[in-house]
Amino acid sequence: MTTAHQHVSGARPLTVLTHAALLTVRLLRALRRMPAFLVIGLVQPVIWLLLFGQLFRSVVDLPGFAHGDGGFLRFLTPGVVMMTALFSSAWAGTTYLEDIDRGVMDRMLTSPASRGAMVIATMAYQAIQTLIQSLVIVAIALVAGARFPGSVAGVGVTLLAAVLLTLTFSALSNAAALLTRRQATLIAISQFTTLPLMFLSSAVTDLGLAPGWVGVVADHNPMEWAVVAAREAMGPRADWNTVWAHLGLLAAAALVMGLLSTRAFRTYRKQA
Repeated sequence: MTTAHQHVSGARPLTVLTHAALLTVRLLRALRRMPAFLVIGLVQPVIWLLLFGQLFRSVVDLPGFAHGDGGFLRFLTPGVVMMTALFSSAWAGTTYLEDIDRGVMDRMLTSPASRGAMVIATMAYQAIQTLIQSLVIVAIALVAGARFPGSVAGVGVTLLAAVLLTLTFSALSNAAALLTRRQATLIAISQFTTLPLMFLSSAVTDLGLAPGWVGVVADHNPMEWAVVAAREAMGPRADWNTVWAHLGLLAAAALVMGLLSTRAFRTYRKQA
């Protein structure tokens, strides 16, 4: 009895990961059939980089702009990467809503696939999209003339920060979808969270130019954690203590939101 129990307990994590991998492939197949969604998600970041990067390139000369070394494009790129990750992940719950409307969600919940595997799959799917989009954004910035002294390590930290931010808000979006089951509500929640989080961070401007209370709020903003980690790592004199501290905060937020998303299934089943 004990041996069998240990065998089942030891196999369970592997089973969860196997189910998660299969469900992730399912989502990636849908993306392969409709790659336009991935391309459309890059339109706004390209506009920010190429248009705003040129229009506001002199803003780094303003008194109080303390992070303008290397030009505005270098400053802006990490912010645009995180904005893209934030906006894309905020819509992650639409996948669950589609599955709910088609009856797929109820069938999966009665299948051997665990709730944890379903959460991992959707978060992994969003993370893969974020990685692709982030690499494209950095490549466009390089072509446009930006230079990042942090080199490969800086880009790697930027990708990691973007993925952690994506995991945090895709899990939150999934939980909102399960709890509300309404597209309009999910849209409202997405708009209510993403825009304030973006503007209450240093994504597009140095917080030295903002009122003091904005900086206080930004200290507790996951968007700011990601931007600071990426910008610090891509700069010429990275403070790695700051980088790892902010990545740690992002990882903790992703874990908490992942657990919340998993528990949201319980409420969904009770309401079914």
